[in-house]
Amino acid sequence: MNMYVLIAEAFGYPHPGLLEELEQGLASAGTNPARRGLEAFIRKVGRLSLAEWEELATRTLDLSPAAAPYIGFQIWGESYQRGEFMSKLSHAMRKMDLDSGDELPDHIVPVLRYMAGTDQPIPELTEHFETAVARMQATLREKDHDNPYLELLEAALQLAPRSKRAEKEAS
Repeated sequence: MNMYVLIAEAFGYPHPGLLEELEQGLASAGTNPARRGLEAFIRKVGRLSLAEWEELATRTLDLSPAAAPYIGFQIWGESYQRGEFMSKLSHAMRKMDLDSGDELPDHIVPVLRYMAGTDQPIPELTEHFETAVARMQATLREKDHDNPYLELLEAALQLAPRSKRAEKEAS
């Protein structure tokens, strides 16, 4: 299974069988820098009951606006720029026949699914994904330093697309 899709699934709302799906997906995912974070996440949520995992997911991903899992919100807040970003992202997703489901297009789940299906993400996503996820991680670490979703955010960081500018700076 594609690592982007696997991590997107892990960010989804917990349901019966999800842990097993993640374990099976990881077994067939091969090597990837994101693997370590996903393994740690699976190990930590595997110690929880489904009800505890659901409560953790709700507390982490739905009730903490500062660490909200929305790429555009982390960069621009509630602004015109975020709306413009979501419009471009939504258009790119539609071209791929990708449905963002019940989430806004800048939510980390549809964003990861989009990144799984394209070799050239929209420039704004390439430019800001890493910063947005790092902000989510920093905020969550400050609020709950033992939260298993920190491991999942670390895995997502490993999948960050590199902008041409970042590639030039690295060389």
